[in-house]
Amino acid sequence: MQALVLEEKGVLSLREIELPLELGPDDVKIAIHTVGVCGSDVHYYTHGAIGPYVVREPMVLGHEAAGTVIEIGSNVGNLQVGNRVCMEPGVPDLSSRASKLGLYNVDPKVRFWATPPIHGVLTPEVVHPAAFTYRLPENVSFAEGAMVEPFAIGMQAAARARIAPGDVAAVIGCGPIGIMVALAALAGGCSRVFISDFSAEKLAIAGQYPGITPVNIAERSFAETIAAETVGWGADVVFEASGSAKAFAGIFELVRPGGALVLVGLPVEAVTFDVPGAISKEVRIETVFRYANIFDRALQLIASGKVDLKPLITGTFRFKDSISAFERAAAARPSDVKLQILIGSGEE
Repeated sequence: MQALVLEEKGVLSLREIELPLELGPDDVKIAIHTVGVCGSDVHYYTHGAIGPYVVREPMVLGHEAAGTVIEIGSNVGNLQVGNRVCMEPGVPDLSSRASKLGLYNVDPKVRFWATPPIHGVLTPEVVHPAAFTYRLPENVSFAEGAMVEPFAIGMQAAARARIAPGDVAAVIGCGPIGIMVALAALAGGCSRVFISDFSAEKLAIAGQYPGITPVNIAERSFAETIAAETVGWGADVVFEASGSAKAFAGIFELVRPGGALVLVGLPVEAVTFDVPGAISKEVRIETVFRYANIFDRALQLIASGKVDLKPLITGTFRFKDSISAFERAAAARPSDVKLQILIGSGEE
């Protein structure tokens, strides 16, 4: 089957590859329609690794996907052929201790699309457990369906923050995940969300949403802005979504006493962490790794119309142009938020 294959660091090819398509009794076979280009996909392309996950042999990329069910296993009762669906890309060992605790996202044996050595879904067909496949409501397009996965990360961050109605949030980093976090924080009850970055273009996109205030830190420090907007008190919740080690300098100046810091971004470099700054304010620190028990809730929130992710899709490529899509993503244009690759017919 043809697929977009990462041969090794910096080398992509669109070629035939043998992929497992055997349908088990609890599985569904899906014709892939739309796949989003994620920052992790691009990082594997440009660096060949993310932390301990190293590309040691050719791997199909892509894990943000939506498509149509074309075959179902004998035990599947919740889905039918022809259903439009999106898929949660991580499949845990349901008998593991982590899964039994409801923390299946941190199951050491989880098999996650496009995480070495597991192949991703930039290919016309895949087989996936029905338990991790979700039917798209009629008013949710394939493009939006492929956005559920990154939005679920934002939802996980908002859930970990334990937002109280009326909270003020500060988000560091206005990339795709930063904007998703900001939108999830608003949906979770925040009255205002401030988001910072150096990119005026990305900040302008985030600023289109009512309730989100963009802050260009090339012009004014984020700490000064938060202090002015909260009369010196600080934000109730601070989300670090940039993954930059530099973001940790003075991070506790942003958060109010007794507030929360939620770590979403994954720094490549070691960070300097101000332990006394955290302790003196009794800041609660939470971490986010993917998501658990939240994918369907993210989908329903999109379907409700309370969260509109369509403005974040800034480029769509045909499957035959997949390599060009990754080259553009690697170039990191300031005006790009989410690029997608269309594998299906183009019909919704």
